[in-house]
Amino acid sequence: METYQFERLSAWQKAKELAIAVYRLVAKFPQFEQYALSSQLRRSVISVPSNIAEGTGRISNKEKIHFLEISYGSLLETYCQLQIAVELSYLTNDDLEAVKPIFFETSRLISGLRNSYASKANPA
Repeated sequence: METYQFERLSAWQKAKELAIAVYRLVAKFPQFEQYALSSQLRRSVISVPSNIAEGTGRISNKEKIHFLEISYGSLLETYCQLQIAVELSYLTNDDLEAVKPIFFETSRLISGLRNSYASKANPA
């Protein structure tokens, strides 16, 4: 079965895992939050794997890096919003702690991929 290049990237695979985990957490939010914080969380977390995928379709390493930087920014935005959700008691601290390792691993993988493209764009 054929796959797209991004599907083989560990960064994309981990980001997709994170998106699914966050969607499951958002399902715990109160109904009145459906169009506010929960909506923003879904948009920010889905942006993480989506921008990794979109970047792989670009020709230049500069463009690939740009999309990875957007992905990384969305990752941090999502983490910030989950912290707010804990403060609002929409989630427990245990909920956040359960997904934290996925955030850190995704962060590490995106940074590594970005550095790899950067070294190809600017060979020593």
